[in-house]
Order: sequence, then C-alpha cells, then structure tokens
Amino acid sequence: MPVIIIIILAVVITLLVVVPITWVVASSNQKKTFEAKIGNADDKAREIIDEALKTAETKKREALLEAKEESLKTKNELERETKERRAEIQRYERRVLSKEESLDRKSEAIEKKESFLSKREDELNRKKAEVEELSEKRVQELERISGLTSEQAKDFLLKTVEDEVKHDTAVLIKEMENQAKEEASKKAKEYVVTAIQKCAADHVAETTISVVQLPNDEMKGRIIGREGRNIRTLETMTGVDLIIDDTPEAVILSAFDPIRREIARIALEKLIVDGRIHPARIEEMVEKAQKEVEVMIREEGENATLEVGVHGIHPELVKLLGKMKFRTSYGQNALKHSIEVAQLSGLLAAEVGVDVRLAKRAGLLHDIGKSVDHEMEGSHIQIGVDLCRKYKESPIIINAVEAHHGDVEPESLIACIVQAADTISAARPGARRETLETYTNRLTQLEDITNSFKGVDKSFAIQAGREIRIMVVPEMISDTDMVLLARDISKQIENELEYPGQIKVNVIRESRVVDYAK
Repeated sequence: MPVIIIIILAVVITLLVVVPITWVVASSNQKKTFEAKIGNADDKAREIIDEALKTAETKKREALLEAKEESLKTKNELERETKERRAEIQRYERRVLSKEESLDRKSEAIEKKESFLSKREDELNRKKAEVEELSEKRVQELERISGLTSEQAKDFLLKTVEDEVKHDTAVLIKEMENQAKEEASKKAKEYVVTAIQKCAADHVAETTISVVQLPNDEMKGRIIGREGRNIRTLETMTGVDLIIDDTPEAVILSAFDPIRREIARIALEKLIVDGRIHPARIEEMVEKAQKEVEVMIREEGENATLEVGVHGIHPELVKLLGKMKFRTSYGQNALKHSIEVAQLSGLLAAEVGVDVRLAKRAGLLHDIGKSVDHEMEGSHIQIGVDLCRKYKESPIIINAVEAHHGDVEPESLIACIVQAADTISAARPGARRETLETYTNRLTQLEDITNSFKGVDKSFAIQAGREIRIMVVPEMISDTDMVLLARDISKQIENELEYPGQIKVNVIRESRVVDYAK
C-alpha cells in the first residue's frame, strides 16, 4: 500500500512540473520550436517518470524487506515463546504423571492394608465368637459343678468380699484411731488444759436494751417534754428508741447498735444529773457523749493490746478492736473473746514452740471483721481479711484470720493454733448462751440423725448435746460394724448440724442371754 501511494505521488509531481513547462514553451516560441521543446519535455518527463518509477520500486522493495524482517522477527519470537510454553507444559505433565504414579502406589498400599485389616477383623470376630462360646461353656460348667447360677455366685462373692473388706476396714480404722489417740491425745489434752487453766476471762452478757435509772417518776415527764419534743430530739440525735412505761424510776433504751445505745445512755444520764432538759441541751449532751464513747473505744482497743502484749498495730485496727467491746456473739463479748483467744494462742504457741507474739497478734485480730460486719457487706471473715490487708498485716496473720473457721486451708501452724484457741474460747462451759428454742431444736435434730441409721434401736442426746449415746440392735450390727457406724454418724452430724465445740458419738452394743433355772 505505501508503494502505490509513492508511485502516485511521483506521477502527480511529474505532471505538475511538466505541464507548466510545456505551456510556457508553447506560448513563447514558434510552432517548430514548440514541437522540439515538446519532444524534449516528453523525454524529460519520461526520464522523470522512469526515475520516479525506479525510486518507487526501490522504496517498495525496501518496504517489503522491512515487512519480511518484521514478520520473521515476530515469527521467531512466537516460536521461542511456543517452545518455552511447551517445555513448561511438559514439566507440568511430568509432575502430574509423577503424582499420579505416587497416588496409584499409595492407593494400592491402602487397598492391600484394608484387605489385610478386613481379614484380621474377620479373624478377630471369629476368635471373639469362640471365646464367648468357651466362656458360656465355662460358666455353664461352673454352674453345674457349684449348683449356683452366675448371678447367685456373683452375689455370694460380692457379699463375701464386702464382709472381708468391711472387717479389714474397721480393724484398720480402729488401729489408726488408737495409734493417733496414743500419740496425740495426751499432748493435746495437756496443752489445752494448761492453756485454759492459765487463762482467766470475764464474761459480759450484752442485750439489745439498756436501763437508765431515774431519781423519781417526775423525771419521765421532763424527758418526754412538751408535746414530746425532748424525747423526739433524743431519739433523732441518737437513733435509739426510748421506752417510757410503767416501770418505776426507769427508762429503757432499745437499739440494735450497742454503740448508739451507749451514747444515748451516757447523754441521758448527763441530762438527768444536769436537770436542764430541752432540745438544745440534748444536742450538746449527745455530742459530748459521742466524744466520750470515741475516747472509750480507743482506750479499750489500747488496753486490749497492752493486756495481750501486742504492739505496732495500726491505730485504725486498734480503734476497731475497741468497737468490739460493744459486740456480742451468743452472749459472749467479742473483745473479751478476742483477748481470750490471743492469750490461749500465746500459751499454745509456747507449748509447741512457735512465735508467741505472732500467735497472740493473730488471735487478737482473728474476729476484727465483727467490729464493722453490721455496716459492710460480707462475712466477718472476709471483712477481717480485707482490713488486715488494708493495714499491711503479714500474710501469716491474714491466713490465720481467713482460716479460723475452716473456710480455707491453714498455711501455718499459727493458723491452726488460732483455730483451736477460737474453738476453746467459744466452746468452754459458760462462754456462750443459746436460746432455749435453738438448743432444743439442735438436740432433736441430733437424735433424729442417729435414729435414721439402720440398726439403731434408740439414741439419747446427753451432756447438753455434747454427747450422743446410741443403742444398736446386736443382731443387725456387729462389733466391726460399730466402728463404721460411728464414723458415718459423725460425718452426717458434721454436714447437717451447726454446733460449738465437738459432739461425742458413743455407740453401744449389748448382748444379753437369759435363762431360767427350774
């Protein structure tokens, strides 16, 4: 296509050049000259045309050569790429073939394995069937020889083994108990008795009311005031109910919080001595009473630490110890109980050879949570642990506080000592009191638990519920069974009842033979 265009351009250019020249020559010369010149022009035009044709042919050949070179180059590149693609495809084909051969080998191996396993399974099933058949024959032969069925033989064997194990267990338990008692009872009794004998503690029975004596009954009217304004002011300032009834020359203060009740008692006594009873004076006396009680609380805490011989306790903990003077548990004053536990802990620690001061400190702080347990959520144990952590007590003290009721495992001997001292202080006769209803319910539950066991004829709770005496049917309970029965009853009592101290379980088996001489 480019060659044709070049030829056309050459012809057009030639015509454009020849025509003007011919016209100029024809118009200026004569006809003859014109013809000669026309001949020359024709010759030149033919020369030009020939030259243009030659040029065009040359250009055409060059263009064809370039096209052929380009085509050859493109063809070489395509051949090269095709060779590379074919080589790559061949590599992929070789890899695929290799994998196929590997998979075929694995498949053959798996098929052989499956065939082998199938044969083994058939063989095992056959042997299993033979074993079951032999087992049935053996059982039938044993039943024929013994004259018992398999179930009867099994029951007989289990009963025989159970009796032997029960007997061996009872004998082993008895031996271990005797050994433990021989080794520990003497020392334990010596330590506990020595500690109790050396510790003398007072008992304070607190209630929810306080009685304030009046010089005369006229004072009741003055305490009530005009339209009851004095008594309302006093009740509002202290949070205590004043009960003014027919009791001669006495006013009863009723409140659950003993500290508020003590503030009201002191304020009312001051008002009675002063004689001027009106709202402003009541407010003044209540403020003075609050300050006196705060001083009293601090002094009681300091006296407790001095009495026990424990120093370096944080002032806030000392204040909380003083608050425990106004707390009771089953009639036992919490502060006196803590002091008693501290003294007992120190005595027991001295006997077993551990740090006496640390034991006293743990015993004194073991119930510190009771000082604020009516103000904060949680048990007195958790509150006490939090307080001890807050005021940087040692981990041994914290563990002793946390473990003194058995909620967690004791991590030191001091924690065990505090636990024992707390039990001694709470369980010794006269330390605590219970309501009659709670006491009788506990005794009834104790007898109900023991009577629920098979083979028990009757039971009696004696010694204020500290011992349960159980009479068993001798035909149903043997001597070895008595040991296991006592342990089972003890475990059930521990799981179902709450009681101070410990309860002795006494199982009695009595056999009588009666005959008559005629």
